Amino acid sequence: MFRAIFGCQHEVKNCIVKKIRIKKPKHLTAIGLNRYALGSDMMFTGCYHRLLKFLAVCGLLLAAASCTLVEKRIDRTADGPNVPADTAVHLRLEPKGQTEEIAAPAVPPGPLKITITEAILLCLENNRSLVVQRLNPAIQQTAEEQERAVFDPAISADVSAGRVKGERLARSGSETEDFTTDAAEGIISLEQYFPTGTTVALEAGSQMDDSSLYESSFFASRLGMTVTQALLRGFGTDVNLARLQQARLDTRMSEYELRGFTEFLVADVERTYWDFALARRQIEIVEESLKVARQQLNETRELIDVGRMAKAELAAVQAEVAAQEQALIEARANKESIRLQLLRLLNPAGPGIWQRELDLIHQPTLPEIKLEDVELHVAVAMRMRQILNEARLEILRGDLDLVQTQKGLLPLMDLFITLGKSGYADSFGESVSKIKKDSYDAMAGVRFNYPVFNRDAKARHRRAQLTREQAQKALENLSQLVEVDVRTAYIEVNRTKQQIAASSATRMFDEEKLRSETEKLRVGKSTSFLVAQAQRDLLVSRIAEVRALANYLKALIDLYRQDGTLLERRRISAPGRDAVQLSNR
Repeated sequence: MFRAIFGCQHEVKNCIVKKIRIKKPKHLTAIGLNRYALGSDMMFTGCYHRLLKFLAVCGLLLAAASCTLVEKRIDRTADGPNVPADTAVHLRLEPKGQTEEIAAPAVPPGPLKITITEAILLCLENNRSLVVQRLNPAIQQTAEEQERAVFDPAISADVSAGRVKGERLARSGSETEDFTTDAAEGIISLEQYFPTGTTVALEAGSQMDDSSLYESSFFASRLGMTVTQALLRGFGTDVNLARLQQARLDTRMSEYELRGFTEFLVADVERTYWDFALARRQIEIVEESLKVARQQLNETRELIDVGRMAKAELAAVQAEVAAQEQALIEARANKESIRLQLLRLLNPAGPGIWQRELDLIHQPTLPEIKLEDVELHVAVAMRMRQILNEARLEILRGDLDLVQTQKGLLPLMDLFITLGKSGYADSFGESVSKIKKDSYDAMAGVRFNYPVFNRDAKARHRRAQLTREQAQKALENLSQLVEVDVRTAYIEVNRTKQQIAASSATRMFDEEKLRSETEKLRVGKSTSFLVAQAQRDLLVSRIAEVRALANYLKALIDLYRQDGTLLERRRISAPGRDAVQLSNR
């Protein structure tokens, strides 16, 4: 390295021959001194520039070496590949092993006609809450760049000039004499810190003293290198890369958080979609029931007018009509409330979002799905649930804290080695040229520091141990809760599926009951009250049948969300898909 640094000496020697001597005044100000130095050694600027270029090249080489070492030493098994965070959430269909991207549908003015898939696409594209959440991985990734910056080379420069004017005891010893000393100094250095705990510093500097006590000025130039290596605390890539690894874990954690939010949002869209379909169907059922009730009211009035029915029977029919009208008001209000919720989730483009009507293409139908064994769902959840993967990342983060605090228990002991070559002359150029002489300076030593009780480091390490243990217990607790949630959701799917058949049978029985009571009323063997009661029962059973189907669809959605497979089943690509693997300890 020194041979490379001194490669410019031949150039310096040639410059000395060609140097233009300028008569120097006896006393110079600091600024004047600098001008004199620059003027008298104008031919040496090329050599000095070569030194600066060399330091710049060394900086680039040191930075490249540091970056390479950083990337090679980071444990990729713990925090995934070194790629930018995928902050986008895409919906993709994958028929027969191929990937086909589907864009969100264009939203023309007027009623919004959408399928369940288009509703999900609109939500992923336009939902404001998701837009906010998608920025988190990119924001967190900036912390990675901050930690990488620790290993960037740093260039520093220091230029100073000054004057000292005073008096001193003359050589005769009996008198004093006045003197003036002008001094200037310039130093440029390049420093690089490596993940191994090594610091390398390159330095080039020159100093000039010009005193009235001496006939000529004095120049001293030096090139040197200092290497400092941590031997105990701060030694090794494991401790020096721990913060960078933690930052990468935090980025990955934000990806899993984004995945969990996306899962919840997709599930919310689907549930709201089916709730709106149910609300619209409920209005249709109530309107049909109200039409029947009004027809019965007209028939009852006709029978009363001809004397075939007592006037007292009219009240029961009128009460039923009023009840149906009230149910219709509530059903329409419920539909409007759900419409607003769905529009908020979809956030379609265009003006007048809250006035948009919705026309759902898909209606609740019984899907042909064969449910897997509950144990399989539990096993998948243990691997796919984002909340469990986040908990595992917390454990990995705790492991890195233990690495850092463990090294903090050790004393600070650094080995340092300093090497340099200097040149001294009455001009800057000559001082640089004399650097190539056999003279050199070298120094080696050890720095040691250790707090007597070291209580701070011990407390940090103990806290890291307890935090890591807490994270492990939290993972065990979450695993149990997730298993309970999956099993509960599985039971709910089976219950709602059975409810479909039961509600369908109830509806058929109520239809037969209403038909029977209506026939009996026409022959005088029943009452209007019983017929109204039968109508109300049929209305309830018809709504219950549709609700049972919608509840089954929502129960499936909840099961897939609980086992962490909802996005995959909907062919949605989102970050945080891979399971986190814990290291064996």
